[in-house]
Amino acid sequence: MMNMENREVLQAITSCTNVVNKRKEKSNDMSMLSREERRRRRRATQKYRTAHATRERIRVEAFNVSFAELRKLLPTLPPDKKLSKIEILRLAICYIAYLNHVLKS
Repeated sequence: MMNMENREVLQAITSCTNVVNKRKEKSNDMSMLSREERRRRRRATQKYRTAHATRERIRVEAFNVSFAELRKLLPTLPPDKKLSKIEILRLAICYIAYLNHVLKS
């Protein structure tokens, strides 16, 4: 009975040292890689891709909200006319120029 427990403890200790050795080997592998290759490997991980996708979704959402707010400020007929982003920008430029002209008059 005691021999069996010792064997289990020894296996647990051995497996822990194997994990540590594998980490050292991996870190040695990473240190020999170029900066570009380390970056490429890091970016290939699922965690990195998920974080990047989340940041991109937040960025796109903020971008779309900004255009929606700008669109609300622009006068068009009909008021609910669907405009593309480039049309919104062009109309905003024209409207700013018009307001500038009105203020100078």
